[in-house]
Amino acid sequence: MQKELDALKANPGISILGVNQIGQESENALACDGKDIPWLQETMTGLVWIPWQVVWRDVVILDGQNRRLATFNLTSHDLGIAANYDSLRTLLLEAAE
Repeated sequence: MQKELDALKANPGISILGVNQIGQESENALACDGKDIPWLQETMTGLVWIPWQVVWRDVVILDGQNRRLATFNLTSHDLGIAANYDSLRTLLLEAAE
């Protein structure tokens, strides 16, 4: 989806990245294998999972000031289903406006 968003004529400047939960570092290599999105590791000085109340496979959509606009869970909304893919893409594009 990142490549698709980047290719838009009016590039909205959307960046998709992953944030791994603290304590799950052993899975970083597997999570990054064959992927091309940036992958960040949560640390004790950079906690995001608990303060943002996220769960596994949440996509947190932020505005330009890093305020949460929406949360979209990929377990509940499989991106292999076109309607779910389109919904997430729409949320991202609306957030960029």
